[in-house]
Amino acid sequence: MGKKPALELRDEIEERAGADAVFDYEPLPGIADEMVDNKGTIRPVWQRFLTHLNIMPEKDLAERFARADRYLRDAGVFYRAYGAKGSGERAWPLSHIPVLIDEREWQALSAGLVQRANLLEAMVADIYGDNKLVEEGIVPPALIAANPEFQRPLVGVKPATGHYLHFCAFEIGRGPDGNWWVLADRTQAPSGAGFALENRVATTRAFSDIYAETPVHRLASFFGAFRDALQTMKHSGDDRIAVLTPGPANETYYEHAYIARYLGFMLLEGEDLTVVNGRIMVRTVAGLKPIGVLWRRLDSAYADPLELNQNSHIGTPGLVESLRAETVTIVNALGTGVLETRALLAFMPAVCRQLLGEDLRLPSIATWWCGQKDERDHVAANIEKMVIGPAYSRAPFFDDSGESVLGSSLRATAKNSIADWLTSDGAKLVGQEVVTLSTTPAWVNGKLTPRPMSLRVFAARTVNGWQIMPGGFARIGSGDDVAAIAMQSGGAAADVWIVSDKPVERHTLLPAEGSFTRNMPGSLPSRAADNLFWLGRYIERAEGALRILRAWHARYAEAADPNQPLLADVTEYLAAVDIDTAEPVPESLLRNIESAVYSASNIRDRFSPDGWLALNDLAKTARRFHSTITAGDDASHAMTILLRKLAGFAGLVHENMYRFTGWRFLSLGRYIERGLHMTRLLGHMSGPEAPDGALDMLLEIGDSVMTHRRRYNVNTARLTVTDLLALDPLNPRSILFQMNEIHREVEQLPNAFMNGQMSPFYREAMRLHSGLAVMTPETMNGDVYHRLERELEHLSDLLAQTYLG
Repeated sequence: MGKKPALELRDEIEERAGADAVFDYEPLPGIADEMVDNKGTIRPVWQRFLTHLNIMPEKDLAERFARADRYLRDAGVFYRAYGAKGSGERAWPLSHIPVLIDEREWQALSAGLVQRANLLEAMVADIYGDNKLVEEGIVPPALIAANPEFQRPLVGVKPATGHYLHFCAFEIGRGPDGNWWVLADRTQAPSGAGFALENRVATTRAFSDIYAETPVHRLASFFGAFRDALQTMKHSGDDRIAVLTPGPANETYYEHAYIARYLGFMLLEGEDLTVVNGRIMVRTVAGLKPIGVLWRRLDSAYADPLELNQNSHIGTPGLVESLRAETVTIVNALGTGVLETRALLAFMPAVCRQLLGEDLRLPSIATWWCGQKDERDHVAANIEKMVIGPAYSRAPFFDDSGESVLGSSLRATAKNSIADWLTSDGAKLVGQEVVTLSTTPAWVNGKLTPRPMSLRVFAARTVNGWQIMPGGFARIGSGDDVAAIAMQSGGAAADVWIVSDKPVERHTLLPAEGSFTRNMPGSLPSRAADNLFWLGRYIERAEGALRILRAWHARYAEAADPNQPLLADVTEYLAAVDIDTAEPVPESLLRNIESAVYSASNIRDRFSPDGWLALNDLAKTARRFHSTITAGDDASHAMTILLRKLAGFAGLVHENMYRFTGWRFLSLGRYIERGLHMTRLLGHMSGPEAPDGALDMLLEIGDSVMTHRRRYNVNTARLTVTDLLALDPLNPRSILFQMNEIHREVEQLPNAFMNGQMSPFYREAMRLHSGLAVMTPETMNGDVYHRLERELEHLSDLLAQTYLG
């Protein structure tokens, strides 16, 4: 399709779509636009998309956007936002209209980014190697020596693969002249690649028909090539590849878990690792296992508290030692964050000529380091066109949390003293030319509206050299202000389509048809096992509390007297386990559910999105009930709803979770907690001192009323209730059933047998199981229950000592 002026295209679309066409787009004067060129002409790459868009009824468009939002919500995509009131998870803010870029333009842009990635590799090799750039006066010494990102212990430490950089990102923007500029380099621990994937999935949910017939380059080949490259970096066949995350409190933790799951890598935190004889090892339930490649997502300084930042609580002591021994490859190498320094942008052209012998193909945003007199004078003389910010900042000017000062916003008195400020603090400051970024269409209040945009583009080192992701994601401003692009400032994110004029390959990470190897799941890290075990315990603890509270409130609704003997007795029991019946939904119940959510959040890479959504729905409903329901029928009904939601979560986990080691720890947590729950209840409510109605209430709490009627041709009695709830191996609520299941799972755990002998944990599980199996209802009494409670708690402690330490 040839170029058409905007008004002519609009007339053509309106003829097809009628008077209700939604096309009404006016680019901002004097600002480059991604959809309309500087002559007011619709770029050819946009014409097909616009034609489709403008024949859609507004209702259809709204439904499409809703589908995309629903996908992100159902997938649990979030980022962590920080504010005056602390941090919190926020839904991923999708801008539904993708950014479209022609393949030919992208190829030229990619060539410039490949050159830049090679330049950054050469720079960091020099900084931690021969230091010729400083020695020959190309880069001022202060920008390296005084840089907080320069890690002196890494000087002279060469990476095992010979490369410092393996995965980079670049913030780029189009200036008023239509040319692209690099706004910032990302080499520390670049984030966003996983979000780019989620943007793509969500956007294609909205525009599946358009996407299917548009030759848009896919993203899977980029990730597949990088995954294959990481596989070649392993030092032996036993080595693992892992993503190293700071943990759930990090703003992009969702992405860390998503990438690990997508590529099939382990997701680890610093505490999961230890260094033994110069090798990085991961603590697993089967013992220490070697790590060959770590894709780190935490800043260098925090990686090793022994040699880098001693205040770090998220690193691994000895990590630098393993780098010196060349036994591990870290992506990217520690210390590469120095390349993100804003002031270094001023020296990129000279560094490129020095190291690569060629001119920089893709220019950086115009930058002047104010530690030099001529540059200082230039910034002061052109303050109206400048933004001044910290020299060592790693953020672009629009994403530095207000650290930069716009020269045009200064009062006259401040402008008069700017030269003095630059003279006194110049070494700590840079001036950058104010850039008016190009705009792209965003859907705002029912119409296409131009919004400022920057792109984050990713580069991965593969076996064939650097490969640029055919896309990335765009950060879209919430208004006309460029400073509003940042996600923390309310900006949005859009997918980026690289559109060809011919069919494109449809890559996938799935194996090709033919022979295959069934690989067993990787070793389970001890921390993950710990979280799975406690997830099981917290869920079962919540269920037990819900069942007791439902029974209590059902009887309270009939008697309306909490001092009635049975209710008073159960109230006393519940108080001993920190449950207050004065609260229809007790705070302790909420804490157990929230603890389950927290445990699940620590293993997002091992948790299905459906399970995560079900668990969060349970937590939200419980919080709502906490402040809205009253005692009696209302509370009893609320407990039933919560039990159903909890059963839905348990069912999803039971049906979907792979039956391997992780499943066993989750199950063991549930069996031990359910056994404890029933042991305590029977010990309190089945004795001779128990009030009238206690046995019936026990059967109700144990969900065994109908079973008791079928199995025993007598009314409820202590012996029949004890037989059913304590010793019946077929009743999934009985204590013996839990011991049978514990025994079955324990014998499948790693190291259950050591040197031909049972482990202490396995031996104790066997002893408990056999001891209970030979009991009869007549021999079960309060002392037996109290002893059994202590022994189950001891069994939990032994499990922790054996596998979770």
